[in-house]
Amino acid sequence: MSERSALRELRVLMWVVIAVGVPVYLVWLVQVGYLTGQGLPGGDIARWAPPVLLPPVAVLFCVMAGWTWWLSVVSRHRSPLREPWIVASLVFVAASSVSCGVVSVDNPSVPVGLLSAVVTGLGMIGLFFIPAAASRQLPEVIRRRAAERHSDADSKSAV
Repeated sequence: MSERSALRELRVLMWVVIAVGVPVYLVWLVQVGYLTGQGLPGGDIARWAPPVLLPPVAVLFCVMAGWTWWLSVVSRHRSPLREPWIVASLVFVAASSVSCGVVSVDNPSVPVGLLSAVVTGLGMIGLFFIPAAASRQLPEVIRRRAAERHSDADSKSAV
């Protein structure tokens, strides 16, 4: 397999995860957010908050984290994913998504929690990789990283 076809397959795989995971995740968030909100008392104004706020917050935080990570990879800077505020925002989205998925059903169980975690994980990964998959610099970065790993392996074997 040539390098060019491997890069093309990687990009196609990223777009498949994005094209399948993101819409499923966003529709699922609206649905479980609505069901979670319906569990609140009838006159509570917060009933509308989960289905209206959770999907845009998930998109914003995940794409923002993916964008800052991708820019650091391209520019060869330290990964911003070590910053506490980025990690906290991603943990908030994941915890909110999974908890809405569990709370939205009548009988919460382990399989419901696992399904919520899987849908959340695939959706967040898809949103996170949108900047990298859309970047024209993806092949260049992969070649550079492969060359760096190859030179590191050569220097370790020489010692």
